[in-house]
Amino acid sequence: MAKSIWNSDERAAVLARFDALSADAKPAWGVMSVSQMVKHCTLPFLAAAGEMKVTEKKTPFKNWVMKKLIIYVLPWPKGAPTAVEFLNLDEGDLKERVADLKREANRFAGNGPGQKFAPHAAFGELTGADWGALMHRHLDHHLRQFGA
Repeated sequence: MAKSIWNSDERAAVLARFDALSADAKPAWGVMSVSQMVKHCTLPFLAAAGEMKVTEKKTPFKNWVMKKLIIYVLPWPKGAPTAVEFLNLDEGDLKERVADLKREANRFAGNGPGQKFAPHAAFGELTGADWGALMHRHLDHHLRQFGA
């Protein structure tokens, strides 16, 4: 079974890994700084909750089989494209950004898998279970990008 942001132990474990990041950490792939990556990981929580507008993408990933394969099964490619709204090019204080990420992740999780979600820009409508797995997997993906 996939790890999920809804599981409090799994959420706490993945969020704790952000504390191991250092401001001078270099990515194993991609061009974001560690501070930019943390902001990038925070914004999807706002988008999923409908608090941030993200432009819909025309992708084949709205197909049920494709979205399940990508969310739950297939390895994620390094450097895959993301929504332009999630590319935050400014630098910020890493500790403040980690605190913001933890606050938003916990707030999102506190509303539970039954909350009303905005459609995902690439996948369209997702279930609560899908959102939980996708969010956890996204955080883990970027933590591995920075060796955490």
